[in-house]
Amino acid sequence: MTEPDVVVVTGAGGMGLAVARRIGSGRTVILADAFAEPLDRAVSTLNAEGYAAKGHVTDVSDAQAVTGLAEAAAAEGRIVAVVHTAGVSAATATVEKIMQVDLAGTAHVIDAFEQVATRGTALVCIASMAGHYAALQHVDERALATAPTAELLTLDVVTSAKDKEPVAAYIIAKRANQIRVQAAALAWNRRGARINTVSPGVIATAMAKSEAESASGEHMMAMLDACGAGRTGTPQEIADVVAFLTGPESQYITGTDVLIDGGQAAWIRWHRPQ
Repeated sequence: MTEPDVVVVTGAGGMGLAVARRIGSGRTVILADAFAEPLDRAVSTLNAEGYAAKGHVTDVSDAQAVTGLAEAAAAEGRIVAVVHTAGVSAATATVEKIMQVDLAGTAHVIDAFEQVATRGTALVCIASMAGHYAALQHVDERALATAPTAELLTLDVVTSAKDKEPVAAYIIAKRANQIRVQAAALAWNRRGARINTVSPGVIATAMAKSEAESASGEHMMAMLDACGAGRTGTPQEIADVVAFLTGPESQYITGTDVLIDGGQAAWIRWHRPQ
């Protein structure tokens, strides 16, 4: 009897559910989240829809917890895809929480699943359009990309963010996601596996709703109109790109970022009034 194919999705919110539905058919779906109640609801929803889903409570800011998730997933069968959607928002989280979850948490996922990746495994980490706004010194980017994970939260570029607004910390964390994935691609290649990031713009999720209702929300929505998109993206649009990056059509794509933002970053760079 062949081993079942296993898909791991961190984050039981709208984006995580959309991804699980898109790539989980006929596979064992391991859904992970830091909070048991929404996780149980999401797993029940998937199982009611015919998926073979299991929940695993996991705080990605805890390296041991993520290692446990990776080991549990590997025990279920052959891991074909890992999609890391778990994260916190600059509109609702502190600088410390952003660095622990969005920065260190992503590094924990990269590290833990590298150890169980086999030929054909594909990891996609959800970063953010915000990472494209970063203007960091080369020495800081290199440190964020290559420093041992245990040292990430002690880097100067990270500790100096404690006096900044959460959005500034979020930009640093999401840029770190992008470049850390780039730096990890060599190790994943050597396992016959792949690793990429997806950087969404404004997507219609509960987290985005919180951001839209924050002090910067009106400005954010105005930029969507100005860039010509005129709308937010949908979780399904993200899931479609994730399906491509974890599927057979993208086997030569690794160590890169796919920006899905309706053209907002391009507008900011080339058309926003100075």
